Amino acid sequence: MLRILLKLLLGLLFRVTLTGHGSQLSRGRPLVLANHDSLLDALLLALFLPGRPLIVLPQAVAEHWIGRVVRRVATCVEPAAGGDALKHLVRTLRTGQPVVMFPQDRVTATGTTMKIYGAAGVVALHADADIIPLRIQGTLYTRWVATGSRWPRRWLQRVTLTIQPSTRFSRPANSGSVSGGSRRQRINEELQAIMQRSMAQAEPRRALFAALLDAVALHGRRTRIIEDVRGQLRTYGDLLKGSLALGRLTEKFTAPGERVGVLLPNIGVTVCLVLGLVSRGRIAAMLNYSSGVESVRGACAATTIGTVITSHAFVEALRLAPLLAGLTGCRIVYIEDLRATLTIADKLWIIYAMLLPRHALPVQDPGNTAVVLFTSGSEARPKGVALSHDGMLASMAQLRAVIDFGPDDKYLNALPMYHIFGLVVGTLMPLFTGTRLFLYTNPLHYRVIPELAYTRDCTYIFGTSTFLGNYARQAHPYDFYRMRYVISGGEKLHPEVAQLWFSKFGLRVHEGYGATECGPAMAFNGPLAFRTGTVGRFLPGMEYRIVPVPGISQGGVVHVRGPNLMQGYFFHEAPGVMQSPRSEVGAGWYNTGDVISMDGDGFVTVLGRIKRFAKIAGEMVSLERVEHIAYHASPGFKHAAVVEMTRSGESTVLLTTDPVLDRIALQQAARQISAQDLAVARRVVKVDGLPLLGSGKVDYVTLKDMVVL
Repeated sequence: MLRILLKLLLGLLFRVTLTGHGSQLSRGRPLVLANHDSLLDALLLALFLPGRPLIVLPQAVAEHWIGRVVRRVATCVEPAAGGDALKHLVRTLRTGQPVVMFPQDRVTATGTTMKIYGAAGVVALHADADIIPLRIQGTLYTRWVATGSRWPRRWLQRVTLTIQPSTRFSRPANSGSVSGGSRRQRINEELQAIMQRSMAQAEPRRALFAALLDAVALHGRRTRIIEDVRGQLRTYGDLLKGSLALGRLTEKFTAPGERVGVLLPNIGVTVCLVLGLVSRGRIAAMLNYSSGVESVRGACAATTIGTVITSHAFVEALRLAPLLAGLTGCRIVYIEDLRATLTIADKLWIIYAMLLPRHALPVQDPGNTAVVLFTSGSEARPKGVALSHDGMLASMAQLRAVIDFGPDDKYLNALPMYHIFGLVVGTLMPLFTGTRLFLYTNPLHYRVIPELAYTRDCTYIFGTSTFLGNYARQAHPYDFYRMRYVISGGEKLHPEVAQLWFSKFGLRVHEGYGATECGPAMAFNGPLAFRTGTVGRFLPGMEYRIVPVPGISQGGVVHVRGPNLMQGYFFHEAPGVMQSPRSEVGAGWYNTGDVISMDGDGFVTVLGRIKRFAKIAGEMVSLERVEHIAYHASPGFKHAAVVEMTRSGESTVLLTTDPVLDRIALQQAARQISAQDLAVARRVVKVDGLPLLGSGKVDYVTLKDMVVL
């Protein structure tokens, strides 16, 4: 009777929905592994899962009065590390009765996966169990969670229990060549991967604007969420209103499915414009205003952009009038002028849309293109990259599964929104997760940005290795006193930059490895799985193939596919025609062009781009290795390597800002790090500075021209 009453009561309070593959619980040896977001989790699973499972109570629940209630409505096992308890669970699974365990054990304090304990893995291996991941969504926002955080607290909150397809451990329980400690570590890592994959896969399908509406409903319209350099604090209500208004106004001169150029800096109105465009089925094409007239004109031509939205103040401040004059085939619309087109009907519609936004807007297909970004052009002509709503949200879900952030954090993002990292991770991801955001317009202001981190109490900062190195050199040792995460992407993290951050601020730099075509990250060197000198492990949901390359003895070119992969390219040769990804591995795969190696634990080391190898004396030499030697020999300066053709074939040239660096110093450095002599640059050229793209990457196209000159 108590069970029936509780199920009815909690079902009404939390509108509990059970979805997924529930039939798996009635066959085989089902071991259910669930995340642990609140003290209610065990009770909800005891009431709503079919098959009357055996519940292993987490420690905090067992000591709480809710634990006594769970014991009255279900068969429970007290938390214990002893062998007898584990043997009992193994015997139970062998009878076919479902067992529910919480590998994390404690209630999350981060909203994402935390440390995993291996008892569930030991049970699964010995029982030869079918592991069934179960994702509990919604209990994180109830009253029964970890205290001390700013997560929303609701008495009434929708809860979804998603039963995912079963899996099995891929590693054997025992191996003569593996010690007990290593075996336990591998079990824990396998469990961690299963739980992270479960979190990423449970993310619901929705469009970008629907994700914003979900965040507004959860965190409240009065919540302060975004601030820009103009000092304006924008609440979720302000963000929603601005997005609805700009979506309404831009709808008048654009068509559904049209690619609309956005030429604006990192300010709140840019966010509103992007969200407003996608809410109306338009595609926001983020133009790189730092790349020059020819590049922007080529981008507009490749993606058939007919309208570019910019700002009078922005054009004047950056002196972009010559750039706009070069866009002869585009209509230029200034965002300041849109206010004059606002009619009474528009104002009335905005009032209605603020009350019922989901009813006022057309439903968007998450599979449609939302944004077009452009490759940096560091080595070749830029291409348009089409990103879907699904793909962008999948990227966010993957990252959220391996790092923790939420209302207690504040992002400092100076990376431009035309950069994949700046848009997806630095701007949209915090807004969709209730994480406060400060936008800054110029990542080159090396003295200003550390001061902003200090005065705004920021806990996250993003940048390329070049940017992060300059921030660290210019910063006061106390500027990053609130910083929790320093995340590097866009280019290889230089070891001396990582060492500088650690020695000066006590902070570890976490490196992500990604590409515009694959979202902000394919792999990430996160806190739960960190190894120095690597870019971490591939993110949950990523598939990869490493294809050997003749002449390269270690590793190979990596091909990837996953939910975050682009929809396709827009090339100059076929304007407006999107070409789907395909590689030699097959359709739907993307050839990254990067040569990587992977160790036995799954940690990835990027050896360099296949285009950045030189064939010398019959061997393939990585230009990144040439640069690594230079940085070891001269850590306080900047270095970049390119290939030049000589009479005897390909050769390497090092461009350096060090006025005294020579080949003798490079050879000594190579011996110290056991590098091959072929990786020492054959020629050294002194330069005043290295040319950079707006994203912070080295502009190798310009570098090659400098060598020729």
